[in-house]
Amino acid sequence: MAEDIETSFNTSIERGKINGAVICVTDTIGHFIYDKALGTRTLLSGEKIPQRLDDILFLASATKLVTTIAAMQCVEQGLLTLTGDLSSITPELAAKQVIIGFSEDGETPLLEPAARPITLEMLLTHTSGTAYDFTNPRLIQWRQKFDPPGETSPRPVEEAFNYPLAFQPGSSWMYSVGLDWAGKVIERVTGRTLNQYVQQFICDPLGIKDAQFYPVTRQDWRSRLVDLNPQDPNACGRAVVGGSSDVNRRAKGDFGGHGLFMPAADYIKILHSLLANDGKMLKPATVDDMFQDHLGEASAGYRAALTSPLGPFFRVGIDAETKTVFGLGGVVTLEGVDGWYGQGTMTWGGGLSLAWFIDRKNDLCGICAVQPALPDIDVALLETLKQTFRRDIYRKYNAWKK
Repeated sequence: MAEDIETSFNTSIERGKINGAVICVTDTIGHFIYDKALGTRTLLSGEKIPQRLDDILFLASATKLVTTIAAMQCVEQGLLTLTGDLSSITPELAAKQVIIGFSEDGETPLLEPAARPITLEMLLTHTSGTAYDFTNPRLIQWRQKFDPPGETSPRPVEEAFNYPLAFQPGSSWMYSVGLDWAGKVIERVTGRTLNQYVQQFICDPLGIKDAQFYPVTRQDWRSRLVDLNPQDPNACGRAVVGGSSDVNRRAKGDFGGHGLFMPAADYIKILHSLLANDGKMLKPATVDDMFQDHLGEASAGYRAALTSPLGPFFRVGIDAETKTVFGLGGVVTLEGVDGWYGQGTMTWGGGLSLAWFIDRKNDLCGICAVQPALPDIDVALLETLKQTFRRDIYRKYNAWKK
């Protein structure tokens, strides 16, 4: 029998591999609810206190779903379209060229013009070419030569991601900073910061009061902020993204790809609204569209990415045999798995330690946020724990339904 959540997570806590975890799962009606706060966390003072459901978490890439919802609201409002040219809104994107190599001496990047404009749909589905630099050897080389890593002052999206495109827009797939650019697009068409927009149009309708993009400035949060501790005194979320990464500290403004902080007990409200398709955030037809295949001609590139060394990360716990596509917000299964995800389940995660899913066929959604122990993060264990969550919550749910 596979390990259950309580056994595997508590064993990892006792071994000092993780500090704790917060898990929130629900069905549409709220008849099946699984809410757990396990382990402890450490305050900035060094005092250890029990983990709580309302503790403030760094969402990392789970932010992307929230930004996607905000973008689709802008589409509903007529401020944007999925397939329209964004050049007039983000000329910085329009000016980008595609890197195809370097000169023989390695000094000069070889660039070609983009063959088509970047669209919102491309940004939301990681098909725009705005790949994370660490995923592409040419972008890594470009960074090292023209924008080497090191101590730099915080920079906004358009400066932080100033490197060329990894491929022609719409032609392939690679995990990207597209949602950070989408956040910038939202800000420019609404005249609000992304934080202001998300609070008014996503959080307020759902009764969410505890959400803020980095840097977290609310003083009343300090005692609930998981990532404010002696090993992360600036609350950058270092444990979530691997310990050595300071993506938040280098960011100026609201980054729609990774910058949001929120309790799991509130994030589940967002997942539930999409699961129930209750119209509180988006029209039902818009939600239905989010769960469709939006890859188009980038499908071959997506399949290639799934078989690459980064493939296990992109499959987010789904076995290689199960067919998937990319919708607006995350990976979507094209077929069901017996006793587990139903056909049309959307899922993604955040950093190394967070996982979420929305299974409309089986009427279930959930989020699991593991709190890794610094400084030596056991990445393999985190993957195992996330998979234990994904699988065991269905065992509990299926047993409850009998």
